[in-house]
Amino acid sequence: MADLTDALIDAALERGRSAHANEPRAAKARYDRSSARVIVDLENGCTFAFPPRLAQGLEGASDDQLCAVEILGQGYGLHWENLDVDLSLPGLMAGIFGTKAWMAKHAEPPPSPAKDVWSSLPRR
Repeated sequence: MADLTDALIDAALERGRSAHANEPRAAKARYDRSSARVIVDLENGCTFAFPPRLAQGLEGASDDQLCAVEILGQGYGLHWENLDVDLSLPGLMAGIFGTKAWMAKHAEPPPSPAKDVWSSLPRR
């Protein structure tokens, strides 16, 4: 095992400070029944929202269950105790709504190729 030096500790603390300052963190989270969206107010003043049907573990949840959302730790995660679901806020914001296998299984089929309008135009 490597020796834990002051330099290593200082570097780790700096990485933590940088992550805290630059990564999205939740200040408030709620489920809005009228829009059917989980809404997360971020500490930087921005708002992020997503439909729970996209997220692993939330797709079949009732409105009452979705309303029980809590913020995890320092704001990097969302938690639904009654559903036993934890989601990473940075992951959600990057479009990661579940495990790799779950995402592959629930991915929408790719759109059909767009018709090449240029090829149908008359040539001079």
